[in-house]
Amino acid sequence: MRPDLIRATELLRLNTPEGVEEAIGLLQNTVYSFSMKVCGHPEDAEDTMQEVLFRSIGHLAKIDSPQQLAVWLYTVTRNRCWRMRRKPAYAPARMLSLDELMPSYEEIGLLLQDGGIGPESSLLRSEKHQLLHQATLRIPASLRIVLVLHDMEELTTEQVAQILDLRQGTVRIRLHRARLTVRKEMKQLLNGTAGNSDRVESSTETASVRRSRSKRRPDECRDLFANLSEYIDGKLEPVPCEQMKTHIEACPSCVAFLRDLRTAIDRCRSLDMPCNSDISPRLRSMLTREYLRMLVMPAAK
Repeated sequence: MRPDLIRATELLRLNTPEGVEEAIGLLQNTVYSFSMKVCGHPEDAEDTMQEVLFRSIGHLAKIDSPQQLAVWLYTVTRNRCWRMRRKPAYAPARMLSLDELMPSYEEIGLLLQDGGIGPESSLLRSEKHQLLHQATLRIPASLRIVLVLHDMEELTTEQVAQILDLRQGTVRIRLHRARLTVRKEMKQLLNGTAGNSDRVESSTETASVRRSRSKRRPDECRDLFANLSEYIDGKLEPVPCEQMKTHIEACPSCVAFLRDLRTAIDRCRSLDMPCNSDISPRLRSMLTREYLRMLVMPAAK
């Protein structure tokens, strides 16, 4: 969970003008950043931030924990984003299969050769964030929302399932596909090969690629690939976890890809999209006054 939500909950409990104003500022950034990661349009994110926070004012005083605040805030924000979102310019035509997301032998060879050092290493932090944001908007919406909530907003699988009204198992499956897809998109952007050509393959070409890939990979590597997120997040039972660990330690290709996937996950966790500093003070001041007015209304009556 974002530290901002924990801090905001603590500040709201103080019921002081200074504390409320700071808390609302933290919530502004949280809602705007989440909206930008999911929808990608600043105007939509600003509108969503304003509507969600105005709607939340009457509920904030009733929230007792950061967990409650997170579920409420992200649920309302997600619903608002979904109602008004515009389709990203590079929205995918279809969802890639696991076979298509598996790295080729050429890519594994480069990972082994580079030792984890690739074109990304020469980019500035701001450039990495911009490319990651583009890559995130290129993945299917049903995967993107899970990736943003879990890896970027740092919510638990249970919280994500509650917000999206999904089974936890479904969240885990979508999270793994989302991680693999955003890693693939980021690699393509870094190498200058991103585009729509790989999304409009004929059905014959796609089937051919799938057959070719399935023949080239050992079953052990394919099984591991399908469960990498569970392994990384410590969600596997002890026996299969030890089996995967044994295989990884003996397979340089799996070691290289696992390292690269972990880098992609860490990259996602570092992405933030703060709201415009010119908009924040005006809205924050207005919301603070409204929140404090609502607190004193019962006493006045």
